[in-house]
Amino acid sequence: MQILILGAAGMVGRKLTERLVKDGKLGDKAITRLILHDVVEPQRPDVSYDVETLTSDFSIPGEAEKLVAGRPDVIFHLAAIVSGEAEADLEKGYRINLDGTRFLFDAIRAVGGGYKPRLLFTSSIAIFGAPFPDAIGDEFFLTPLTSYGTQKAIGELLLADYTRRGFFDGVGIRLPTICVRPGKPNKAASGFFSSIIREPLNGQDVVLPVSLEVRHAHASPRSAVGFLVHAATMDTGLIGPRRNLTMPSVSVTVGEQIDALRRVAGEGAVAHIRHEPDPTIIGFVEGWPRRFDARRAESLGFRAETSFDEIVSVYIEDELGGVLPA
Repeated sequence: MQILILGAAGMVGRKLTERLVKDGKLGDKAITRLILHDVVEPQRPDVSYDVETLTSDFSIPGEAEKLVAGRPDVIFHLAAIVSGEAEADLEKGYRINLDGTRFLFDAIRAVGGGYKPRLLFTSSIAIFGAPFPDAIGDEFFLTPLTSYGTQKAIGELLLADYTRRGFFDGVGIRLPTICVRPGKPNKAASGFFSSIIREPLNGQDVVLPVSLEVRHAHASPRSAVGFLVHAATMDTGLIGPRRNLTMPSVSVTVGEQIDALRRVAGEGAVAHIRHEPDPTIIGFVEGWPRRFDARRAESLGFRAETSFDEIVSVYIEDELGGVLPA
């Protein structure tokens, strides 16, 4: 089993690598080679089998062909410019999120010789745009209201068409907002959802840029990795032609997030949160979906947390060693 991870230096990429290294296999097949790629060098895990770390920009013509030349069996396409950055830099967002994806898909197609890898594409709930029903199902039409959402929606259509044509066996995973993200804030407009939990748990002050009534859908990094591993090993014959799936998530308001933090970590943690409205972030949030009906993904075996208390606890277990800071 040869695996290629694009975006391996990112948060989900690192955690996916850790999971694969820990398991030593994907499904019932032992991993014999792991190729980790990003624009910055990914960390090389200490394993007995072959690991290659590659650094390049696969949105440059000719680069994607190099990545698939070895005919990896499974390709995790996690690489992307995040929402806030894609909105701020139109050209960069389309170059990475659209051109890079198209170059990758065409590079796989060009290998020929019966090559047909399993390809996992991380999409986003940003493909949906207001007005919304109370709960969005997979049948809700794609009306993205951001450049990032548009780029991901185009990627979903390409994935479905290239799969239909038999070039690869593709599954698109529509990730909810991944929370609580470890490390430093990124340029995603949704970053505050993690910051208002992560920073207080680390004894640091944080700004909340939206109201307590804002509702959104979340899953932990642990669940995100679980989605990808399941998609890589499941019987894709059960999916049918609609190859893009909305993942399970926990829908809560910001106020309910903070209540969960209070229950898990106490009032002292909540005291680190300071409310300072940001009109730009508020504008983004107004066009975001709030709740999802993920029964199709759940029927196919995808699982996530069932409460935000669980999500907070996962962060404490995975990032803080199960111990709250004094």
